[in-house]
Amino acid sequence: MYVRDIKVGTTFSDREPQIVKESGATGLVDGNNVLGPVVGNFCMQLAIRKAKQIGIGFVVAHRSNHYGIAAHYSMQALAEKLIGLSFTNTSPLIYPTRSKQRTFGTNPLSIAAPGKDNDAFVLDMATSTVAFGKVEISNLKGEKIPSSWGADNNGKPTCDPEKIINGGGLLPLGGSEESSGYKGYGLNVMVEILCGILSGSLYGPHIRTWQTSSGEADLGQCFIAINPANFADNFEDRLQDLMDYCRNMTSIDEDKPVMVAGDPEKKHMELCDERDGISYHVNQVKYAENLAHELNIKAPPKRL
Repeated sequence: MYVRDIKVGTTFSDREPQIVKESGATGLVDGNNVLGPVVGNFCMQLAIRKAKQIGIGFVVAHRSNHYGIAAHYSMQALAEKLIGLSFTNTSPLIYPTRSKQRTFGTNPLSIAAPGKDNDAFVLDMATSTVAFGKVEISNLKGEKIPSSWGADNNGKPTCDPEKIINGGGLLPLGGSEESSGYKGYGLNVMVEILCGILSGSLYGPHIRTWQTSSGEADLGQCFIAINPANFADNFEDRLQDLMDYCRNMTSIDEDKPVMVAGDPEKKHMELCDERDGISYHVNQVKYAENLAHELNIKAPPKRL
């Protein structure tokens, strides 16, 4: 997607984000239609600087693009002992509760908060049942998926990831109305307010469709940094106590201990360190090799 947008000229590679409106605690940024990670890093660092100076930094951006992993930005605050939050709107992929029209994106949100000794609470979640990328990976692997993940082009739940990718869409967090999918729908709109409406970017159904390069994406994004030292004392100790309490609760399955957000990813990172690399499905490796060949660059090294 990133490569395609730069190739066809709908994303620029020779510009920088710009601050267009600013106060002590807030900032409005024009992403100048550069790659989303460039905009995200610029905005999160701006929010962090403001939080270190006066206790909170609240920065929104318009004219941005897909920025990748939401937690990449919220976690930047951890190095400064700050709480970080990150949100983005995305292309319309979700059927709102009771609707047949795809109107909102997966609109992810993330919060990262520091505990003791480099421990942290790190939540990164889509406001759909799953992120669209998870459906794509299942399709690459040729796997069936739970019917609560998405629906076909008629809005009917399906276990076939290809039907979701080709004309279908995702369901909001919670799935159907009977299983409280309207709560995910509400969270979806909350992110849209913070990102699309507040920043002046495109929003909801006005954003270009997924996997197309028909003009600028003009995504809206929101980045917040909070200094806990400006509030009650001993934030890190108190959060650590809460996380440890949760982890030490009696599990219904002794082989599956209770975790807090960020623990599964931390365990996977430890596994990657042990293996001295990241494991990918063979189809994902082939895709990366084909892309490298197309771009005339060296393919990533691999070990079978």
